[in-house]
Amino acid sequence: MIVATIVGARPQLVKAAALSPVLRRRATEILIHTGQHYDFEMSQVFFEQLPLPAADHHLGVGSGTQGAQTGTMLQRLEPILEELNPDWVLVYGDTNSTLAGALAAAKLALRVVHVEAGMRSFVPTMPEEINRVVTDHVSALRLCSTATAVANLAREGIAEGVHQVGDLMAELLAAELPRTMSRRAAESLGLERRHYVLATMHRAANTASGEVLERILAGLARSPYPVLLPLHPRTRAAMQRFGVSAPAPIRIIEPLGYREMLALERDARVIVTDSGGVQKEAYLLGVPCLTLRAETEWPETVDAGWNRLVGSQPDAIAAGVRGWQPTGERRPLFGTGSAAQRIVEVLLAPQSEDGETQAPLPRAKSGTGEG
Repeated sequence: MIVATIVGARPQLVKAAALSPVLRRRATEILIHTGQHYDFEMSQVFFEQLPLPAADHHLGVGSGTQGAQTGTMLQRLEPILEELNPDWVLVYGDTNSTLAGALAAAKLALRVVHVEAGMRSFVPTMPEEINRVVTDHVSALRLCSTATAVANLAREGIAEGVHQVGDLMAELLAAELPRTMSRRAAESLGLERRHYVLATMHRAANTASGEVLERILAGLARSPYPVLLPLHPRTRAAMQRFGVSAPAPIRIIEPLGYREMLALERDARVIVTDSGGVQKEAYLLGVPCLTLRAETEWPETVDAGWNRLVGSQPDAIAAGVRGWQPTGERRPLFGTGSAAQRIVEVLLAPQSEDGETQAPLPRAKSGTGEG
């Protein structure tokens, strides 16, 4: 079996690091990197730190507008996929690389498998929402992290080729956390464990307006603790474009590698983010999370009481970083650590024309989110 895996952004490299070693024991994988993220801290460091094989093809697309970036990816992916003619084209998540990979494969009549399918923010104008919805609707297999994702697909009339497999990021975190136990990333930055706030932001809704950026930074600036902000390239460009600066006690640093970021997340007092992956990691690490959005693809974390939606409201952000503490139980929402093996089993199982495995895998109990 030949599987063409398409990655391009930091979160996809994390997921591929969990799946690729398991997949390659049973199949031939061709790894295609679109180059959507290309800075060392956003891409190459993951190949150096994690069990991630070198890319077989690197498209070098780089940054650009939504249409230009996606169109260039399509143009460069098509001849590679046509020549490979793989059994599956595997895409992750909700980036432009996801959409381009799914569309290029579907137009060549190749079977698409979408890992982390069924996630929904229910904001139809959000670029990530468009990417994930279109990808789900052209995929032959939709592999979901949670029961909520399965239910989301069912509401859209998608029931065939849907499997709840658990979460790859949760699996990698469990494997890598022991390796970070001795890391004292906070201390190396002059910070005391549990006495700093870790913040990230990069989404278009928070970076397309100087006013929104200023509101978020104003809320963070009211923290009684130091605020560490590893700055995404998009956010840095937006701050420069709008002439926005970070007031004290916010400290800007460069983006971090996976293990350094994991260590900082683990030791933070609270995490403030608009990233879906960071929300999930905060929950898995037992660190309170404030989400800089009005909605989330991971509503389970909000329902559990460990994630609070604060949008870009300074008062809500300030109140959260000053004294909020979760009180809910942290149930195992994202599986039990076997997502990679379950995904490989689905790919290797004989498939009917509607995408269903002919020998269905056991499903997790409804509502548990376990894989």
